Amino acid sequence: MSLVAMHRVRPKTAAVTAVTAAVVAFGVIQSPGAGAAVPDEGAEPSGISRLSDQLTVPWGISFLPGRAAALVTERNTGVVWKVGLDGTKKRVGSVPNAVWSKATQDKGGLLGVAASPTWNGTTDKAVFFMETTAVDNRVVRMNFDGTRLSGYTPVLTGIVRDTQHNGGTIAFGPDRYLYVATGDAQQSRLAQKKNSLNGKILRITKTGAAAPGNPFGNRVYSYGHRNPQGLAWDRAGRLWETEIGLSTWDELNLVKPGKNYGWPSCEGSCSTGGMTNPKFVWSPDEGGVPAQIAIADNVIYASTLSGQRLWRLPLNSTGESVGRPTAYFKGSYGRLRALAKVPGTNQLWLGTSDRGPAKDLILKVPLK
Repeated sequence: MSLVAMHRVRPKTAAVTAVTAAVVAFGVIQSPGAGAAVPDEGAEPSGISRLSDQLTVPWGISFLPGRAAALVTERNTGVVWKVGLDGTKKRVGSVPNAVWSKATQDKGGLLGVAASPTWNGTTDKAVFFMETTAVDNRVVRMNFDGTRLSGYTPVLTGIVRDTQHNGGTIAFGPDRYLYVATGDAQQSRLAQKKNSLNGKILRITKTGAAAPGNPFGNRVYSYGHRNPQGLAWDRAGRLWETEIGLSTWDELNLVKPGKNYGWPSCEGSCSTGGMTNPKFVWSPDEGGVPAQIAIADNVIYASTLSGQRLWRLPLNSTGESVGRPTAYFKGSYGRLRALAKVPGTNQLWLGTSDRGPAKDLILKVPLK
């Protein structure tokens, strides 16, 4: 059955047991081929525990090359923490100009973080952030010597901002270029404009220029996105992305250069010519509203906000489709957002969100 056809029916529900509680799997899967089954291989969560606490909306996690620590951003405060593998944390500074407002339910503030792939704290101190300022969304570079942040250099400005749909994740790809997820800023037409920075996955150099080989000769890598949230690469170097939809379907997309992912013409799968359909969709009120993703052992993990659970979606042998989804920790920790694979370890870090000032957690999820 095609994904288009399956959209006409309510996603099936299957009860499964995982880790500490019964969980429920929802979703619609695009079949990898007629009669083909996706083997459920790869690690799965074997537990969960508190790693670090007293955080306020941890939004992004970026591990420092060669160090047993990560930088963690706080959306509401603009503060950046260095968190060790043992959970100890130290405030290393803040990013200027980030704006967040509870009064307007502004979803801006300090968002993603990405350390330079060659960061060493001496000859390369560059770390990058995406923030919502009073006038725009922007990517900025700061210096980090392992102890404190300094300097402030905008490298890409003028991304339209709004109280919603700011995107925000940034990550260096296997090609060592910086990928930037931008939302449509509630101006859906921007997602289809190839000369707009909004509603896109951008691919840029460390100076903010268009990366060589981009499909349209500018910074745009893919377009037709509504509010992209998570970026991660599988072991074959394929880019996967999670995206928050309007009211019917949230998406997991396999992102390829120059492709159009449909918004605003399509939400979820559609038959409109030239559009690239998602590999998986969630119903927003049935475990959906995905935030970030991480890939470990050829399995995609996705955190969810309204869904309040962690999803596990195994890739098939070709890496072009996903298998049966399984949900973990349903409702146990509230809204879940920040998510990262710990380098060199079969473990995830998972952040709670919106529990109140200094009440959020970083959770450790071992995989086996």
